[in-house]
Amino acid sequence: MKKALLNILALAAAAACTSAHAQSSVTLYGTVDAGLDYVSNQKSSTGHGTTWGMQSGNVSTSRWGLRGTEDLGGGLKAIFDLENGFSVVNGKGSNGGYMFGRQAWVGLGSDQYGTLTLGRQYDALVDMIAPMSATGSGFGGNIAMHPFDNDNLNNDVRMNNAVKFRSATYAGFQVEGAYAFSNQGGGFANNSAYTMGASWNGGPINLAVAYFQGNEPGSTTNGALSAGSGTDNDPMFVAARTRTLGAGGSYTIGPAKVGLVFTRTMVAEPTQIAQGGSLNAFDADYLTFNNFEVNGRYALTPQLSLGGSYTYTDGSVSRAEGNASPHWNQFMLQADYALSRRTDVYLEGVYQRVSGAQGIPVLGNASIYNLAASSNNTQAVVAAGMRLKF
Repeated sequence: MKKALLNILALAAAAACTSAHAQSSVTLYGTVDAGLDYVSNQKSSTGHGTTWGMQSGNVSTSRWGLRGTEDLGGGLKAIFDLENGFSVVNGKGSNGGYMFGRQAWVGLGSDQYGTLTLGRQYDALVDMIAPMSATGSGFGGNIAMHPFDNDNLNNDVRMNNAVKFRSATYAGFQVEGAYAFSNQGGGFANNSAYTMGASWNGGPINLAVAYFQGNEPGSTTNGALSAGSGTDNDPMFVAARTRTLGAGGSYTIGPAKVGLVFTRTMVAEPTQIAQGGSLNAFDADYLTFNNFEVNGRYALTPQLSLGGSYTYTDGSVSRAEGNASPHWNQFMLQADYALSRRTDVYLEGVYQRVSGAQGIPVLGNASIYNLAASSNNTQAVVAAGMRLKF
């Protein structure tokens, strides 16, 4: 009898442990992307010219992360995500050397209402518009970035100190909003940010709108948008204010998918602009970018897909020394072959040409992704690489 009771207790304990384990989970995930790049023109302290070299993250930024949930009952769960970026070519950490510089947040998730999260997070343009673009979370990835990533569709900028709510999906509709605090005594609005967006998924059709505003980005080190010597952890513009409005749509029919994206970014009193992996001095009263992108992708076979995009960026600069209307034409073509469900190889080319900059430093030099800028108004990049997801 005693032995039977002990056996029953042991089975009950094992069942309890199994149940508790099933209600909680922690997942290790990541992406490793490396390739060989040809760059038609890059300037340096010793000159300029054609460059061949290895690059980490041509399409997807190399990263690893921990994602977890705990079931709290009643459709409620605790959630978190900690994500680190790194360079696979030299092993160094990115995002200013932060341990979890890509994402770091914790919160609550409800099956009925949505998620409420706190920490370092992305804005609504990244969450809702970028998936319809070729850049960022789109198929073209990093080197298909719009000039200076002015609209953050390539998710170079994160919000620190952010509280974000993202609703559950109701009849295809979803909304989100976030506010990022300055964390500064006596300066509530200084280096703060807020964002909002809405999307609709109607089967083959997806539509979204989003807005972001940063107040005095880069003016403090502990605010919503931190400042520093590089761009790994910083706003793409140090300015009095940045505002971006975006809208996008995509349509899927069989093996083909096409997307249209429009974004408008307005920068008041910029003093620095990110280019070539560093912040560069810039002086103007007002700077705007209108980005018009069309993209498409077609799966020739379940393994092989071809894609491309064209982005026209219309800029405007107001300054005491004289105004200018720079504009950028950028083309991207890609072939991607899946070796397995997790591993693929790619060949991607991007060409950019800038005109009308009137000799303004930084703006007049073509610049693709965070590679060193060209010494003139054109630049071409061809990347052949391999990407593994786990």
